[in-house]
Amino acid sequence: MNIYKETTDYTAEDIFTVMGTNFESGYHLCQLAHPLLKTSGYGSIVFISSTAGVKALPYVPIYAASKGALNQVTKNLACEWAKDNIRENVVAPGTTKTSLMDSAMQYPGVEKLVEGIVSQTPIRRMAEPKEVSSLVAFLCLPASSYITGQLICVDGGFTVNGFTQTPN
Repeated sequence: MNIYKETTDYTAEDIFTVMGTNFESGYHLCQLAHPLLKTSGYGSIVFISSTAGVKALPYVPIYAASKGALNQVTKNLACEWAKDNIRENVVAPGTTKTSLMDSAMQYPGVEKLVEGIVSQTPIRRMAEPKEVSSLVAFLCLPASSYITGQLICVDGGFTVNGFTQTPN
């Protein structure tokens, strides 16, 4: 979730809400799931982040911070919980056709931002949800048993191509 405001307009409550929803909820769920995953002898946790947690983008400073926190905690948990046969990875989608994207497009400037991102994405389109979910499913399968602590961007090449300008 995100609250679209100018950076100077964020309140402590806004920050608490975004960080709580996007970071703390998943972190606490991992804490609760750890004993069950450890007992199973094979666990896989896949967080959903965002390319906003990898590349600086306008209009999303707190959202980006919450996703950056997921990216880092994934690496830490991968190291800490490897002894328990629990793997952690994080998938960072780029612009994706979801209901969250639909609602975001109603805010001033967001449509122009998305157009700018898509124009600088080598594949030149938004992702379909199935293009993200198939990677998540793979990371939960035994076929990915040697993959842990990884941040994988599903972004049509956006993070390797970069974002060079703020849309007007």
